[in-house]
Formats: sequence, C-alpha cells, structure tokens
Amino acid sequence: MRYFIYGLLFILSGCVSIPDGVQPVSNFELNKYLGKWYEVARLDHSFERGLNQVSAKYSLREDGGVNVLNRGFSSEKDAWKEALGKAYFVNEPSEGYLKVSFFGPFYGSYIIFELDKENYQYAFISGPDKDYLWLLSRTPTVKPEVMEKFISMSKARGFDTSQLIVVEHN
Repeated sequence: MRYFIYGLLFILSGCVSIPDGVQPVSNFELNKYLGKWYEVARLDHSFERGLNQVSAKYSLREDGGVNVLNRGFSSEKDAWKEALGKAYFVNEPSEGYLKVSFFGPFYGSYIIFELDKENYQYAFISGPDKDYLWLLSRTPTVKPEVMEKFISMSKARGFDTSQLIVVEHN
C-alpha cells in the first residue's frame, strides 16, 4: 500500500504539463464522466506494478473538485491497494485537462485526449509525459476496435505502445 501511494505521489508530483502531440478533449462534461471506470490497458509503473482488477471511481467534492479513488488487487500479496486523491480542472471545466494529487500539494496532469463523447464508455488518458498512458472503460473489456483505436492514436502521439499492459479483471 505504501509503495502504491508513494508511486502515485512520484508521478503526480511532476507537473501539470501536456506532452507534445497530446490535446485535451473539448466539450467535456464532468457529470457524465463521474462514476466507476475500469483500467483496460496501461504503461507500466512502479505504483501499479503487479496490480490487476484496477479501477477508478470519480465523485464530486464539496469544493467543486473531484474525488479519485484508485483501487487494484495484488495477487502476490493477496491484498487490495487503494489510493484516494483529488482532482481539479487546470483551465475550463469543459476541457478534459485536470490536475490530480494523491498526497499533499503535489499535482500531476490527467489529460483526457480521446473520449466516447456520446455515452462516455471509454477514455484515453495521458499523464504529464509520454511515460504515462491509460485506457479506461465503463466495462472491464473493450471491443477490439476501441483497443485498436487506442493503440493507433497513442502511437501517433509518440507513446511506446509496445510496452502496454492489458489489465486482467475477474
């Protein structure tokens, strides 16, 4: 648990920059984004290494921000790991560009660069640089065409998609 939180702190203590070639979605609607999302694919990081059944739950905060509850299961330790953070819009609430903190005053970028805008069923997320990439979905798996789109769009933006991990869900 400690390494999970420290890892999240490390990534998110960086900055709230946007990597070259990544553009946040516009016409973003937070209320449609709230709720539970499953991590379908990601680039590897120490704070998530070995975790499966990873999910994120987003809910409104009283201060206008967003609560972020990340949860994953470590088979090695036979235990769940959780991290509770908070997020705020960097610019306008209609732009999919937030800053997220899991510890203290340190924030990192959370950039939604592709989104199923009709039903909010999948989202492609970048962190502050091209080492951080996630495919989130309302379901534990996605159709092959969504995965293909994720890989294609991510590769075109300079992410190393050969290193993607597909997350197992039971």
